Amino acid sequence: MSEPRLPPARRPRHQPGAGALILTGATLLLGVLTLVGEWPHTSTSWLVVDVATLAASAGLMPLVSRHRVLGAGLQAVLAAVSPTGTPGSTIATIQVAWRERFTPAAVLAAAGVGAHLLRWLWRPFPGLSFSWWVVVAFAVYAALLGWGAQARARERLIGSLAERARRAEADQEQRVAEARIAERTQIAREMHDVLAHRLSLLATYAGAMAYRPDAPVAQRTQAADVIRTGAHEALEELRQVIAVLRDDPADADHGTGTRPQPTLADLPTLVAECTRAGMSITVTDQTTQAPPSSIGRAAYRIVQEALTNARKHAPGAPVTLTLAGGTEAGWLTVTAKNPCAADGGAHLPSSGTGLVGLAERARLVGGHLEHAAGPDGFQLEARLPWTP
Repeated sequence: MSEPRLPPARRPRHQPGAGALILTGATLLLGVLTLVGEWPHTSTSWLVVDVATLAASAGLMPLVSRHRVLGAGLQAVLAAVSPTGTPGSTIATIQVAWRERFTPAAVLAAAGVGAHLLRWLWRPFPGLSFSWWVVVAFAVYAALLGWGAQARARERLIGSLAERARRAEADQEQRVAEARIAERTQIAREMHDVLAHRLSLLATYAGAMAYRPDAPVAQRTQAADVIRTGAHEALEELRQVIAVLRDDPADADHGTGTRPQPTLADLPTLVAECTRAGMSITVTDQTTQAPPSSIGRAAYRIVQEALTNARKHAPGAPVTLTLAGGTEAGWLTVTAKNPCAADGGAHLPSSGTGLVGLAERARLVGGHLEHAAGPDGFQLEARLPWTP
């Protein structure tokens, strides 16, 4: 059972009014501190202006959270009127540098510098010359611009890394899904090759018992024993196929008892099984030496499927197998011929994918497979490269 897939993590989103509330609170706090610092050497008229400017600056903060460029511009105007407008202007500048592109942020930072230089004309800072005031204004707004730009770049980098991680996870899931599909296809191919052969033999013996209910007891006992043995061998081969598909190098090193996949060296055993089931098979082996193991396994499965097809679709017809090739030729050729049944065969159920699977198996080792039915019967020929 597959594990439930969790939804992708999402960044938490603040409520629309939360940002404005935070900005307003910070503006009021810094503005009050500025107002307290200005109180001893400020006249009553200017004190009224400072309080009104602070109230206007705090009131504009909701606008800064929604329309940053416009809000920052208005805050710069207030900074030109009173020192209590400076906190709002600096906070708005950081917001624009963090959330907007560099060009509007730089323009608003320059506007903030100009506003503070303009304020010097009627509200000079005590104990500080104009030249130093220019230096301080430029330094502060340059720092604010750089700080906000760095925060924006960092946020974009984190977002890019998160997106790359999400894509890597999605790619990994895709690769896992493709690997599972490939494994299922391989399992289906191996099961078809193994079980179709064994079960067709069992069906042949069972059909003979049903057709000859008056056969001697010894003959029926022998057929039943063959069926029992064949069923046991089918289960054993199925277990071996699954074990090979789940091959673990550690298990192989310790020896789990799993037998290797059959090759052309096991062809006499296969022919003997089919002969006992009543098939007439003629084998002509013209190979000069044993082929590589991977090619031998593919050739064995091709012969096995060819015999299964003959038993299904042309029961009782003789089958001719020819093996040819070697290192000098560079190819291993497997040819299977049998006459077509007069009634079309198809006495046993068929998936219709056997030949498709054989063609795919031949292609995977670099070869090809052809088959055709004509007046002389059905012929299957596979050419596999001698060197895998």
